[in-house]
Amino acid sequence: MQIIQTINELKNIIALNKEKTIGFVPTMGYLHEGHLALLNKARIDNDFVVASIFVNPAQFGQNEDLDRYPRDIERDTQLATDAGVDILFHPSASEMYPFESGITINVGDLSTKLCGGSRPGHFDGVLKVITKLFNLVQPTNAYFGQKDAQQLAIIETFVNAYNFPVQIVRIPTVREPDGLAKSSRNVFLSTQERDEAVHLYQALQLAKITWEKTTDLTVAIAKGKEHIESNTSGKVDYLEALSYPDLQNVTGETKDILFATAVFFEKARLIDNILT
Repeated sequence: MQIIQTINELKNIIALNKEKTIGFVPTMGYLHEGHLALLNKARIDNDFVVASIFVNPAQFGQNEDLDRYPRDIERDTQLATDAGVDILFHPSASEMYPFESGITINVGDLSTKLCGGSRPGHFDGVLKVITKLFNLVQPTNAYFGQKDAQQLAIIETFVNAYNFPVQIVRIPTVREPDGLAKSSRNVFLSTQERDEAVHLYQALQLAKITWEKTTDLTVAIAKGKEHIESNTSGKVDYLEALSYPDLQNVTGETKDILFATAVFFEKARLIDNILT
Protein backbone atom coordinates (compact mmCIF):
# COMPACT_ATOMS: atom_id res chain seq x y z
CA MET A 1 0.00 0.00 0.00
CA GLN A 2 1.19 3.51 -0.85
CA ILE A 3 0.52 6.47 1.43
CA ILE A 4 -0.03 9.64 -0.57
CA GLN A 5 -0.20 13.10 0.96
CA THR A 6 -0.33 15.41 -2.05
CA ILE A 7 -2.92 15.98 -4.74
CA ASN A 8 -0.35 15.82 -7.55
CA GLU A 9 0.88 12.40 -6.41
CA LEU A 10 -2.68 11.13 -6.22
CA LYS A 11 -3.57 12.44 -9.68
CA ASN A 12 -0.50 10.78 -11.18
CA ILE A 13 -1.34 7.40 -9.67
CA ILE A 14 -5.01 7.61 -10.69
CA ALA A 15 -3.91 8.40 -14.27
CA LEU A 16 -1.83 5.22 -14.31
CA ASN A 17 -4.84 3.17 -13.20
CA LYS A 18 -7.61 4.83 -15.20
CA GLU A 19 -8.41 1.64 -17.13
CA LYS A 20 -9.20 -0.19 -13.88
CA THR A 21 -12.35 -0.14 -11.81
CA ILE A 22 -11.61 2.08 -8.81
CA GLY A 23 -13.32 1.64 -5.46
CA PHE A 24 -13.18 4.61 -3.09
CA VAL A 25 -13.81 4.81 0.65
CA PRO A 26 -13.61 8.35 2.09
CA THR A 27 -13.13 8.46 5.88
CA MET A 28 -12.04 10.77 8.65
CA GLY A 29 -9.86 8.05 10.11
CA TYR A 30 -9.81 6.31 13.48
CA LEU A 31 -10.97 3.26 11.58
CA HIS A 32 -13.29 0.68 13.12
CA GLU A 33 -15.22 -2.36 11.90
CA GLY A 34 -17.73 -0.14 10.12
CA HIS A 35 -14.99 1.34 7.95
CA LEU A 36 -13.49 -2.09 7.40
CA ALA A 37 -16.83 -3.32 6.03
CA LEU A 38 -16.63 -0.56 3.42
CA LEU A 39 -13.01 -1.36 2.58
CA ASN A 40 -13.67 -5.08 2.31
CA LYS A 41 -16.61 -4.56 -0.03
CA ALA A 42 -14.55 -2.15 -2.15
CA ARG A 43 -11.77 -4.73 -2.37
CA ILE A 44 -14.21 -7.40 -3.57
CA ASP A 45 -15.88 -5.18 -6.16
CA ASN A 46 -12.94 -3.36 -7.74
CA ASP A 47 -9.51 -3.75 -9.36
CA PHE A 48 -8.01 -0.84 -7.42
CA VAL A 49 -8.96 0.54 -4.00
CA VAL A 50 -8.36 4.06 -2.71
CA ALA A 51 -9.15 5.14 0.85
CA SER A 52 -8.82 8.65 2.20
CA ILE A 53 -8.26 9.81 5.75
CA PHE A 54 -8.99 13.49 6.15
CA VAL A 55 -10.62 15.19 9.13
CA ASN A 56 -12.45 17.79 7.08
CA PRO A 57 -12.58 21.17 8.85
CA ALA A 58 -15.26 22.39 6.44
CA GLN A 59 -17.87 20.15 8.04
CA PHE A 60 -17.21 21.17 11.64
CA GLY A 61 -18.97 24.18 13.11
CA GLN A 62 -17.98 26.43 15.99
CA ASN A 63 -17.68 24.62 19.32
CA GLU A 64 -17.70 21.22 17.62
CA ASP A 65 -15.07 18.55 18.15
CA LEU A 66 -12.64 19.18 15.27
CA ASP A 67 -9.58 19.38 17.53
CA ARG A 68 -10.75 16.49 19.72
CA TYR A 69 -11.75 14.20 16.87
CA PRO A 70 -9.80 10.95 17.48
CA ARG A 71 -6.78 10.33 15.28
CA ASP A 72 -4.38 7.38 15.01
CA ILE A 73 -2.76 7.31 11.59
CA GLU A 74 -0.34 4.50 12.42
CA ARG A 75 -3.13 2.17 13.46
CA ASP A 76 -5.27 3.27 10.52
CA THR A 77 -2.42 2.60 8.11
CA GLN A 78 -2.06 -0.95 9.37
CA LEU A 79 -5.79 -1.61 9.17
CA ALA A 80 -5.98 -0.22 5.63
CA THR A 81 -3.00 -2.35 4.60
CA ASP A 82 -4.61 -5.46 6.06
CA ALA A 83 -7.84 -4.66 4.18
CA GLY A 84 -6.01 -4.65 0.86
CA VAL A 85 -6.14 -0.91 0.15
CA ASP A 86 -3.87 0.11 -2.72
CA ILE A 87 -3.64 3.85 -2.01
CA LEU A 88 -4.20 5.68 1.27
CA PHE A 89 -4.68 9.40 0.63
CA HIS A 90 -3.87 11.36 3.79
CA PRO A 91 -3.64 15.06 2.93
CA SER A 92 -3.28 18.07 5.22
CA ALA A 93 -5.97 20.74 5.41
CA SER A 94 -3.70 23.15 3.56
CA GLU A 95 -3.23 20.60 0.77
CA MET A 96 -6.97 20.14 0.34
CA TYR A 97 -7.84 23.82 0.79
CA PRO A 98 -4.82 25.85 -0.34
CA PHE A 99 -6.91 28.99 -0.87
CA GLU A 100 -10.43 30.22 -0.25
CA SER A 101 -12.28 30.38 -3.56
CA GLY A 102 -15.38 32.08 -2.21
CA ILE A 103 -17.46 29.49 -4.06
CA THR A 104 -19.75 27.48 -1.81
CA ILE A 105 -22.11 24.52 -2.09
CA ASN A 106 -25.52 24.98 -0.49
CA VAL A 107 -27.31 21.70 0.20
CA GLY A 108 -30.63 23.45 0.75
CA ASP A 109 -33.72 21.81 2.24
CA LEU A 110 -32.15 18.38 2.77
CA SER A 111 -29.65 19.94 5.19
CA THR A 112 -32.35 21.44 7.43
CA LYS A 113 -33.59 18.04 8.63
CA LEU A 114 -32.23 15.72 11.33
CA CYS A 115 -28.53 16.47 12.01
CA GLY A 116 -28.61 19.53 9.79
CA GLY A 117 -30.99 21.24 12.17
CA SER A 118 -28.36 21.43 14.93
CA ARG A 119 -25.28 21.48 12.65
CA PRO A 120 -25.83 24.33 10.17
CA GLY A 121 -23.35 24.23 7.31
CA HIS A 122 -22.22 20.70 8.13
CA PHE A 123 -23.51 19.05 4.98
CA ASP A 124 -22.31 21.93 2.81
CA GLY A 125 -18.84 21.05 4.09
CA VAL A 126 -19.41 17.36 3.41
CA LEU A 127 -20.28 18.02 -0.23
CA LYS A 128 -17.35 20.41 -0.55
CA VAL A 129 -14.84 17.71 0.33
CA ILE A 130 -16.70 14.93 -1.49
CA THR A 131 -16.69 16.98 -4.69
CA LYS A 132 -12.94 17.47 -4.46
CA LEU A 133 -12.29 13.82 -3.62
CA PHE A 134 -14.52 12.48 -6.39
CA ASN A 135 -12.80 14.75 -8.92
CA LEU A 136 -9.38 13.59 -7.74
CA VAL A 137 -9.99 9.85 -7.34
CA GLN A 138 -12.48 9.46 -10.21
CA PRO A 139 -13.95 6.33 -8.62
CA THR A 140 -16.10 3.77 -10.34
CA ASN A 141 -17.77 2.96 -7.03
CA ALA A 142 -17.79 4.87 -3.72
CA TYR A 143 -18.77 3.24 -0.44
CA PHE A 144 -20.72 4.83 2.43
CA GLY A 145 -22.22 3.43 5.60
CA GLN A 146 -25.92 3.55 6.33
CA LYS A 147 -25.18 4.75 9.88
CA ASP A 148 -24.69 8.24 8.45
CA ALA A 149 -28.06 8.01 6.74
CA GLN A 150 -28.64 11.71 6.11
CA GLN A 151 -25.15 12.16 4.72
CA LEU A 152 -25.66 9.14 2.46
CA ALA A 153 -29.02 10.45 1.22
CA ILE A 154 -27.55 13.87 0.45
CA ILE A 155 -24.56 12.39 -1.39
CA GLU A 156 -26.81 10.08 -3.42
CA THR A 157 -29.06 13.00 -4.35
CA PHE A 158 -26.08 15.21 -5.23
CA VAL A 159 -24.46 12.54 -7.40
CA ASN A 160 -27.70 11.86 -9.27
CA ALA A 161 -28.64 15.52 -9.68
CA TYR A 162 -25.24 16.57 -11.05
CA ASN A 163 -24.41 13.44 -13.05
CA PHE A 164 -21.25 12.40 -11.22
CA PRO A 165 -19.92 9.29 -13.01
CA VAL A 166 -19.79 7.18 -9.84
CA GLN A 167 -21.98 4.49 -8.31
CA ILE A 168 -22.78 5.05 -4.63
CA VAL A 169 -22.82 1.77 -2.72
CA ARG A 170 -24.70 1.58 0.60
CA ILE A 171 -23.25 -0.62 3.34
CA PRO A 172 -25.42 -1.58 6.35
CA THR A 173 -24.57 -0.22 9.79
CA VAL A 174 -22.05 -2.34 11.68
CA ARG A 175 -22.95 -2.82 15.34
CA GLU A 176 -21.45 -4.04 18.58
CA PRO A 177 -22.89 -7.34 19.92
CA ASP A 178 -25.28 -5.34 22.13
CA GLY A 179 -26.55 -3.26 19.20
CA LEU A 180 -24.58 -0.02 19.61
CA ALA A 181 -23.62 1.36 16.21
CA LYS A 182 -19.86 1.45 15.62
CA SER A 183 -18.59 5.02 15.74
CA SER A 184 -15.24 6.75 16.17
CA ARG A 185 -16.90 8.94 18.81
CA ASN A 186 -17.78 5.99 21.04
CA VAL A 187 -14.34 6.37 22.65
CA PHE A 188 -15.58 9.57 24.30
CA LEU A 189 -18.30 7.78 26.27
CA SER A 190 -17.86 7.14 29.97
CA THR A 191 -18.42 3.59 31.22
CA GLN A 192 -21.93 4.51 32.32
CA GLU A 193 -22.70 6.27 29.05
CA ARG A 194 -21.42 3.29 27.05
CA ASP A 195 -23.90 1.07 28.92
CA GLU A 196 -26.68 3.57 28.30
CA ALA A 197 -25.90 4.08 24.61
CA VAL A 198 -27.44 0.74 23.62
CA HIS A 199 -30.82 2.33 24.28
CA LEU A 200 -30.57 4.48 21.13
CA TYR A 201 -30.96 1.43 18.93
CA GLN A 202 -33.59 -0.03 21.26
CA ALA A 203 -35.56 3.22 21.08
CA LEU A 204 -35.51 3.18 17.29
CA GLN A 205 -36.70 -0.41 17.25
CA LEU A 206 -39.47 0.49 19.69
CA ALA A 207 -40.56 3.42 17.51
CA LYS A 208 -40.59 1.19 14.44
CA ILE A 209 -42.62 -1.54 16.14
CA THR A 210 -45.08 1.01 17.54
CA TRP A 211 -45.52 2.51 14.06
CA GLU A 212 -46.17 -0.90 12.56
CA LYS A 213 -48.80 -1.65 15.23
CA THR A 214 -50.53 1.74 15.34
CA THR A 215 -49.62 3.54 12.05
CA ASP A 216 -49.40 6.64 14.27
CA LEU A 217 -46.01 8.30 13.90
CA THR A 218 -46.65 10.78 16.68
CA VAL A 219 -47.16 7.95 19.16
CA ALA A 220 -44.23 5.98 17.74
CA ILE A 221 -41.81 8.91 18.03
CA ALA A 222 -43.00 9.73 21.54
CA LYS A 223 -42.40 6.11 22.63
CA GLY A 224 -38.87 6.19 21.25
CA LYS A 225 -37.97 9.50 22.90
CA GLU A 226 -39.40 8.41 26.23
CA HIS A 227 -37.29 5.27 26.12
CA ILE A 228 -34.07 7.26 25.65
CA GLU A 229 -35.00 9.84 28.28
CA SER A 230 -35.89 7.14 30.81
CA ASN A 231 -32.85 4.96 30.24
CA THR A 232 -29.97 7.34 29.56
CA SER A 233 -28.38 10.48 30.95
CA GLY A 234 -28.17 11.87 27.42
CA LYS A 235 -30.15 14.74 25.92
CA VAL A 236 -32.20 13.90 22.85
CA ASP A 237 -31.33 16.19 19.94
CA TYR A 238 -33.98 14.59 17.77
CA LEU A 239 -35.84 11.37 17.11
CA GLU A 240 -37.75 11.58 13.85
CA ALA A 241 -39.19 9.52 11.01
CA LEU A 242 -38.85 10.64 7.39
CA SER A 243 -39.15 9.07 3.96
CA TYR A 244 -35.87 7.80 2.57
CA PRO A 245 -33.79 8.88 0.75
CA ASP A 246 -35.69 12.09 -0.04
CA LEU A 247 -36.10 12.96 3.68
CA GLN A 248 -39.67 14.22 3.41
CA ASN A 249 -42.70 13.79 5.66
CA VAL A 250 -44.09 10.28 5.68
CA THR A 251 -47.28 9.81 3.65
CA GLY A 252 -49.41 6.90 2.61
CA GLU A 253 -47.26 6.60 -0.52
CA THR A 254 -43.96 6.35 1.37
CA LYS A 255 -42.14 3.08 0.73
CA ASP A 256 -39.02 3.38 2.89
CA ILE A 257 -39.11 5.11 6.28
CA LEU A 258 -36.01 6.22 8.16
CA PHE A 259 -36.26 6.29 11.95
CA ALA A 260 -33.28 8.34 13.12
CA THR A 261 -32.02 9.80 16.37
CA ALA A 262 -29.18 11.88 17.77
CA VAL A 263 -28.35 12.11 21.46
CA PHE A 264 -25.90 14.35 23.28
CA PHE A 265 -23.80 12.76 26.00
CA GLU A 266 -21.23 14.72 28.00
CA LYS A 267 -18.41 14.47 25.45
CA ALA A 268 -20.04 12.85 22.44
CA ARG A 269 -23.04 13.25 20.18
CA LEU A 270 -24.15 9.86 18.91
CA ILE A 271 -26.42 9.15 15.95
CA ASP A 272 -28.21 6.00 14.88
CA ASN A 273 -31.01 4.98 12.55
CA ILE A 274 -32.97 2.08 11.12
CA LEU A 275 -34.80 1.74 7.80
CA THR A 276 -38.17 0.03 7.47
